[in-house]
Amino acid sequence: MKGIGILVSSTVALSASGVVATALQVSKRDTPPVSVSGNAFFAGDKRFYIRGVDYQPGGSSDIADPIADVDGCKRDIKQFTSLGINTIRVYTVDNTADHDECMNLLKDAGIYLVLDVNTPKYSLNRKEPDASYNDVYLQNIFATIDAFANYDNTLAFFSGNEVINDAKTTDCAPYVKAVTRDMRQYIGSMGYRKIPVGYSAADVSQNRKQMAAYMNCGTDDERSDFFAFNDYSWCDPSTFTKSGWDQKVKTFEDYSIPLFLSEFGCNTNERQFNEISALYSEKMSGVFSGGLVYEYSQEPSDYGLVRVSGSSVSPLKDFQALKKAYAAQDDPSGDGGYKKSGKASTCPQKSANWDVDTTSLPAIPEPAKAYMAKGAGKGAGLKGSGSQNAGTASSGTATAGSGQITATATGANKPGAAAGLRVPELSFTYFACGSVVLASSLLGSILL
Repeated sequence: MKGIGILVSSTVALSASGVVATALQVSKRDTPPVSVSGNAFFAGDKRFYIRGVDYQPGGSSDIADPIADVDGCKRDIKQFTSLGINTIRVYTVDNTADHDECMNLLKDAGIYLVLDVNTPKYSLNRKEPDASYNDVYLQNIFATIDAFANYDNTLAFFSGNEVINDAKTTDCAPYVKAVTRDMRQYIGSMGYRKIPVGYSAADVSQNRKQMAAYMNCGTDDERSDFFAFNDYSWCDPSTFTKSGWDQKVKTFEDYSIPLFLSEFGCNTNERQFNEISALYSEKMSGVFSGGLVYEYSQEPSDYGLVRVSGSSVSPLKDFQALKKAYAAQDDPSGDGGYKKSGKASTCPQKSANWDVDTTSLPAIPEPAKAYMAKGAGKGAGLKGSGSQNAGTASSGTATAGSGQITATATGANKPGAAAGLRVPELSFTYFACGSVVLASSLLGSILL
């Protein structure tokens, strides 16, 4: 991090006068890296439940990187802390920007990041998934991984968001799964810690179960680390059974990887967030690991918890309702009844709502193989020319197991190696230093 050398050398001269004590904001909370065990997340040896919000101020009409906006982070982290959350999801970032300060502020507040690696110009195109799955696209999302992999409070990466949004777009599934495979392989090849990678599915009942099974079937290198889906079926006033959430638990009771809601919070009626009492109870904790409420800031879709205006934030009625709901429901005690082990899912058969008739995946585009050995290099940021009609596409079918990590890359862990470095805490001895589906789709993986 910038300024480390200055702070270290200054320590010698400052003595114990008290000036040192005010030179650094001491971290008050711990964010141990989150890992996967069985069908659950763990922070250290403690079961971790995602209690969070989806966070993209400005929405799809004003695409910007909120983790590069230090003033915005300071403004909003106060609200995150008041709300009582431990996670935010961000749909779009600039992989050329500096994220150190915001990520460390989030860390100090005990808040993790779940990050979508796609941007509007660098994403799969559901109309042409084969052409848009190319080396230029992969280079940019790998560069995003480089930018965030060394932060302890990077909880997970989304490989895609709502790429499949109806029964007619399931032919995109092999490409979504290939991207997930490639991201996992890149993380391993770079020598990063094993940051979970998974997919955020649309609220489409016709093929949600098939997509979940598909992302968890096949060889280990092809399987996701977790699966998430957007769900707006609990509309207050409702109940665990009336909403159908009891059936979702039953549907996924044998699912062997972590499962959570990447968006929830129906606004058909006044939102009371009564679903919080179910989601974080033992009725669901054996299958689900929490979720993310849509969304933090008020945008045209009218799901906001707060209204943002410049440097000021005004909490709305939904903010108070969610804060009350979170405060009233603790996480289940112990391990929540998670499954310590399980087997891969069975790949779904082709049907009217699932147009995939093979378990084979596209091979990684030939030029992209070099990134596994040497790193991705600098990303394109938010001003790049885009990838959907650029680069070299896949030229064949992958061999099962081809996504396994066989070696650590040359110079591994060097891209973004300074990211996540932080000044150690002060000690006595030293001082070192449209619809919601459309709205969310426009953010996480805008598809033409």
